[in-house]
Amino acid sequence: MRIDIISAFPGMFSGPLSESMIKKAQERNTVEIVVHNLRDYAHDRHHTLDDSPYGGGAGMVLKPEPLFECVDSLQAQRQYDEIVLLAADGEVFRQPIANEFSLYQSIILICGHYKGVDERVRERLVTREISIGDYVLTGGEIPALVIVDAVVRLLPGALGDSESVLNDSFQDGFLDSPQYTRPPEFRGMKVPDVLLSGDHEEVRKWREQMSAVRTAHRRPDLLDREADLSDCKRRKV
Repeated sequence: MRIDIISAFPGMFSGPLSESMIKKAQERNTVEIVVHNLRDYAHDRHHTLDDSPYGGGAGMVLKPEPLFECVDSLQAQRQYDEIVLLAADGEVFRQPIANEFSLYQSIILICGHYKGVDERVRERLVTREISIGDYVLTGGEIPALVIVDAVVRLLPGALGDSESVLNDSFQDGFLDSPQYTRPPEFRGMKVPDVLLSGDHEEVRKWREQMSAVRTAHRRPDLLDREADLSDCKRRKV
């Protein structure tokens, strides 16, 4: 898989992309991640990327010319499954989207910044707009890193234990169950007996039960969503 990231502040990616699982995935050629400096596509003396909004108002807006030129140059080299704009008013990023993206060959992530981007970028260039939550960040760089991390870990060979991905929170609509490791007792706190029993079927049942309990307690909205999806499927049948 190839991920191209377009940013006015490419330095924000140097640390996160060179550590941990993402670093290993790149070394194994599981993923190729290329960060592009948007200022390289602004050709005036000061490499200007933004300008004041028409109609007045506070804030600055990313100009269309550098973004179009950068994407045009990338599309001249290969086809892309999605051109994603990271924006506060986009579709909320969830696990099913990460699963979908992990099946792609190539995607572009455009990091919004300042007040936003010229609307013509959204109309003609972008195929999808993604937000990582109902809050506003300085730019799309951190959301882009969130998406990269969520997607790359799903790629075959990215993690040493691929089965762990299948058991992650949100993969089946529920939160993961509690996890324990050695020692079996620490400061008076014991690991549940069922996890030490060696009975795999009982362990599975316990984890399913605890997953449901934790989801109901911490994220009841997920249960409501699952109920809505089940109802929609039933009606279609």
